[in-house]
Amino acid sequence: GRRTQLLKGLPATSTVEENSAAGVSVYDFNVTVSPLASEGIASLPTIVNSNPLTEAFDIESKGGLEYRVVTTGNPVLDYETMPKSFDLQIFVEDTTGRTDLNILTIRVTDKNEHPVFRGNMAIQTVTIHVLEGTLPGRIYQVDAADPENAKLKYSLLPATVPFLIGESGTIFSTKEFDYEKDPHCYFLNITVTDPNGLNSTKTVNVNIININDESPYFTTKERIYRIPEEQSLGTIVANITAKDPDDEDSSSRLFYSIQSSDRYFSINPATGVLQVTRRIDRDALPLRLHPNISLIVRVEDSPGRGHASEMEITIIIDDINDNPPECNPSAFRKEVNENTTPGTFLVDLRNYCKDIDVDPSNNQFSFTGLSGFGSNNFALESTVSGRLVMTGTIDLENPANPGVEVYTLTVGVQDIAHPNYSSKYPFYISFDIIYIYIRIKPVNEFFPIFRNLSYAFSVSEVTKVGSSIGSVHAIDKDWSPTAITYSIVAGAGTRDYTNIFWISPSKGDVRILARLDYETTQKHIFTVQASDQEKSTTASVTVNVLEVNDEEPVCSPNFYSLQIPVSLAVGTNINGFRIECKDRDSDPRSFRYFINEGNENSHFIFSPSAGSNTSRLILASRFDYESGVDTNWIYSLRVYITDDNLLSARDKSTHLIKTGTVTLSIRVIPNPTTATTTTPGFTVVTKRENLYSASAWYVPFVITLGSLLLLGLLGCLGLLLLPWLRTRCPPAGKAHRTPLFHFTLCVSSQTMTKLNTVFDGEARDPVSGRMYEFNTRSGARRWKKSNEPLQPVPAMQVTSSATESSGQGTDRAEAPSKKEPSEKRKDLTAAAKPAAKPSAGQSEAPGQAGLRLQKKKEESENRGLSSPA
Repeated sequence: GRRTQLLKGLPATSTVEENSAAGVSVYDFNVTVSPLASEGIASLPTIVNSNPLTEAFDIESKGGLEYRVVTTGNPVLDYETMPKSFDLQIFVEDTTGRTDLNILTIRVTDKNEHPVFRGNMAIQTVTIHVLEGTLPGRIYQVDAADPENAKLKYSLLPATVPFLIGESGTIFSTKEFDYEKDPHCYFLNITVTDPNGLNSTKTVNVNIININDESPYFTTKERIYRIPEEQSLGTIVANITAKDPDDEDSSSRLFYSIQSSDRYFSINPATGVLQVTRRIDRDALPLRLHPNISLIVRVEDSPGRGHASEMEITIIIDDINDNPPECNPSAFRKEVNENTTPGTFLVDLRNYCKDIDVDPSNNQFSFTGLSGFGSNNFALESTVSGRLVMTGTIDLENPANPGVEVYTLTVGVQDIAHPNYSSKYPFYISFDIIYIYIRIKPVNEFFPIFRNLSYAFSVSEVTKVGSSIGSVHAIDKDWSPTAITYSIVAGAGTRDYTNIFWISPSKGDVRILARLDYETTQKHIFTVQASDQEKSTTASVTVNVLEVNDEEPVCSPNFYSLQIPVSLAVGTNINGFRIECKDRDSDPRSFRYFINEGNENSHFIFSPSAGSNTSRLILASRFDYESGVDTNWIYSLRVYITDDNLLSARDKSTHLIKTGTVTLSIRVIPNPTTATTTTPGFTVVTKRENLYSASAWYVPFVITLGSLLLLGLLGCLGLLLLPWLRTRCPPAGKAHRTPLFHFTLCVSSQTMTKLNTVFDGEARDPVSGRMYEFNTRSGARRWKKSNEPLQPVPAMQVTSSATESSGQGTDRAEAPSKKEPSEKRKDLTAAAKPAAKPSAGQSEAPGQAGLRLQKKKEESENRGLSSPA
């Protein structure tokens, strides 16, 4: 059809916002038809093509000849993932066959969108389970992103909960949870906000998991029980009860047992009921001497592997039997630990002062007159019992202590019962003195105590080995600070080092023994111990390694050699070369590339120059050797790669920046030149000189030997052909014999010249398309064989060539063999000059036309066979 202006308002450019719904109007236009088009439009306006290809737009009619371009909603336009601009080709045809095709350019505009959560938080409510007793720290990483790749801000509500969220979305707990005291569940509202204020919120549930970390405790308050002797078996002595804090909400499952060796009582393991299991005889040993029975009752929440508590109870057996007293005074020695609690039983004097009359009405005797230095710290429970107990506290560490280690006490024993011989001695009273020596034994009763339960030190990873990173300190009430020794008992090593930390045994100073590396280990946790030779205590030490940019970018390859032709187009990625860099402590986007040395006239650049871990070598400007701007054919580039691309100008002055290097060697290859040898009417013999160095003595030897072998081979072939030729030739004596074969022999001259030539470059001949080698200094060239690589070392070669030609009127052409190089060049120059054309009217000499044909043939052969000039 004929093209005319039918689309009014086109071409044009319009915009549409991303995420637009289907049916949104993008652009309105009209169709103008000629008066001849009586039936209007034969083909409605149609989008026949789009660049890039899309189905996101369509054309709707507004009525009459008015139309509009609208969105289809399939696909939905996305500024971040789709092209930013579309060129729509709109076609229309009227009934007369006239057509129009115009372009509507639609640009997609960006729209700020809400941040989105990713991972589990995007599809469900995340529930985090935290064991009670877990130390404060990281518990979850929130994953969110902004469609516009803007930096997001994280916040957490309510603010009263013991949780924090970091700038990167990491949720931290700020306390150690106790299931028995703290809430069992927390609801955290995580909000992520972009710089324009759009936000999204998700809920994270944190459940505190109960663990068996509490020991059961006794609810029975009574510790001393009294029963008379001779109780029947099964008699209940006490009902021991206990509770478990871990099972406050349910009935506790506890198990009771008696730990001390006892043969008189047993306890029900499930109920805790203490019962008599054997006859109790107060008059027999050992109850005769020790009527008090001490039991260690144990309660566990899981037999053998759970938590347990123990309680000591005392059962006093009351004597119901009378025995005659027998008083036998003696001296007693007793050792008592310092700080023994008041009320502690020391000695029962009645056990040593017996009355042969055991009846309570007849064996009454008393102990009186407790005296001696320091007797105020002791007392007799009563004058009847004779039990000596502590009434004061003796602390050897107390400066007010008199410093006495052995106390000598005296007690008077007096029998007050009416004797059975009263008729003889009605006023008789027995009296004796008992000496009691009580030695106070020093006790290491205090454990060393660290000032802190745990220590945390932050250390830069470049801290020198041997540096002090902090100190720990403990005190012991029993000893002076110099008596405490410090040591590391666990966790101070790594895979490569047994110990990377050392602590001063006397001062508690912590030092590093090996270099710290943040990229390998960010946190070291080890246990230190403080000991007073008998008792010890431990504390946890956490060393947080602070990251420092101490790693250099490492690039591959770090050295490379390239060769490029001088005519390489600007903007070309040179030989497809690129470098790829890595940095253990930097983001891949932090790399910046620049050529520091060797880039004369700024011919080379790297693209991209920053923001990526890979970059390509690009030719930035063309070479200009003809005008003298460029003189260097070999470029040695030193490329620097720094990791400061993401730092601001102010941060670059304070942050440590590391630089990696790459060395490139680029050789520029000049364009080749090709000289075509042509001769008018005669054959030109092109001769190559044999080039070899003095050290290549074997070259002529090999050539001579090869020539002899070749001549021998030709002689053998001649002998084999001779019988065959005789059978083919006519009989002898016939006239006008015509030879069956005509041989034309061309002898070529060989000239050998000493010349050290190194063909260190190669290029393609633009005329013939063949590859040739060249010397970058002398300009010497030669054709390259298909299987011959570029010479890495000086080449020594001897080459000979011969040009053979045959034709009517000429038997052979032989080149001179003993001319000097200058004479040779003169001959070649003279041979290259074209012959004068015959003038008009002159007739060609006989054989001249054949000679011209022979010349044209040789010229065509020389174009393909001549060596480069």
